[in-house]
Amino acid sequence: MSGRGVRRRIGAVSAVVALGIGGTVTASATASAAPAQATVSVATTAQAADVDYATWQTDVKAVIDQALPYVEQRTAHPDGHQLAIVFDIDNTTLETDFHPWYELPTPALEPSLELAKYAHSRGVDVFFVTARPGIIESLTEWNLKTVGYPLDGLYVRDLPDLFDEVSAYKTSKRAAIEARGYTIIANVGNNESDLVGGHAERTFKLPDYDGQLS
Repeated sequence: MSGRGVRRRIGAVSAVVALGIGGTVTASATASAAPAQATVSVATTAQAADVDYATWQTDVKAVIDQALPYVEQRTAHPDGHQLAIVFDIDNTTLETDFHPWYELPTPALEPSLELAKYAHSRGVDVFFVTARPGIIESLTEWNLKTVGYPLDGLYVRDLPDLFDEVSAYKTSKRAAIEARGYTIIANVGNNESDLVGGHAERTFKLPDYDGQLS
């Protein structure tokens, strides 16, 4: 890796994938103590200018390590409701910024893959809500399934959502999942736009290093 260790994407595919940039959420709590709708995050181990792959993996794992026991606790008493977990994609479930766009499939972010598989094994349906445009929906679905993610639903931005603010679009899709009868127990993303707007019992904020990881 050169510089900060982040390989910047080039070409048309990178332009359309990078539509999900947002800010940061700074609130933090433990998984066992955080109230409903609290955002669980951790203090990162590097400044934005210093982030490299190993540091990023460490910081991601610190958040997912709080999400796993929460999912275990929450699924112990589902109360007869169909439960769901919602993930962002770029640099939340796939290692987008650390691999060239033309090397497919983009690898899974392993801590997030572990969480998705574990939640699914506990009867939780796994959804992905991404700002990627509909033109690469089939490619995105193929990538997620190829690297091992369970996938019960994928939402991409298409007309009329393509020009909505990202946070408003993602909030509306979580509301749509709830309208299908689901209770969203967790929402996982690395940008503020992935997490704000409610429609999840708890949110888990992966590092984006002041917007450096889209």
